[in-house]
This record gives sequence, C-alpha cells and structure tokens, in this order.
Amino acid sequence: MDPNEIKAMIEAGIPNCEAQVMGDDGSHFDAIVVSPEFEGKSMLQEQRMVYGTLGDSITSGRLHALSIKAYTPAEWAAKKG
Repeated sequence: MDPNEIKAMIEAGIPNCEAQVMGDDGSHFDAIVVSPEFEGKSMLQEQRMVYGTLGDSITSGRLHALSIKAYTPAEWAAKKG
C-alpha cells in the first residue's frame, strides 16, 4: 500500500480529520490522525475508529502494521507547542 492511499482512506472515513501517514516498506506505517471526533473518546476507541476506515486492508494482509497516534485538535496544538 501507499501512504497516500491510507491517508485518503482515513480522511474519507473520519469527519473533519487530518492524517499524516509515513512509511515506505509497503506494509508498515505510522499515522498521526487529528480530528474533533476523538473528543471524549478513549485511546482504544480512537484506534478502532481509525482501523475502521481501512476496510479489509489489514485482514487481507495488504496493510501489515499501522501505528496510530490520534489527537483532538486541542491535544495536537498542545503537543506541537
């Protein structure tokens, strides 16, 4: 898979979302996802939301591993300092 393809899938599946996806080996990727939809959600709920946007890409093996860091806009602004 291509990082841009994963980015597009995440952004299409989560409203008002911005995603950054890095990785170049074709199966292991890191994603930073920022969305107000994460407000009040646990880390597990956030990750499930992101994984839910990827359809069967993980179960089919096209996407082997995705490390997710999910933030609300306020959390992301605080992290960027």
